[in-house]
Amino acid sequence: MSGTDEDRADALFQALSDRTRRDILRRVLAGEQSVTALADKYDMSFAAVQKHVAVLERAGLLTKRRQGREQLASGDVQAVRSVASMLEEFESVWRGRIARIDALLADDPPQPPHPHRSEEH
Repeated sequence: MSGTDEDRADALFQALSDRTRRDILRRVLAGEQSVTALADKYDMSFAAVQKHVAVLERAGLLTKRRQGREQLASGDVQAVRSVASMLEEFESVWRGRIARIDALLADDPPQPPHPHRSEEH
């Protein structure tokens, strides 16, 4: 990954590191929601919810548009897929390591320990 890709990955995972933001993302992936309606669902101030929405927007996980006085938020499925793709890369590396360990074990079965030989006189 290039530095820019790493910065994007940092932003995505940082945005997803918070439980409230993950919940907001689930809601806006299911359908467009006004920020006001989202704020009504949480036991926190409207400003706090707005900040969570802004973090998700900066990470590219949701987009906002204005309709009259309301700001409507929608989840970006493509951005979520890019997160899934990054996780699949990690899984691929992990599965490769497991496969190499399995191959080593299959090619070189463990040998029983050598018994101590008693010295003959």
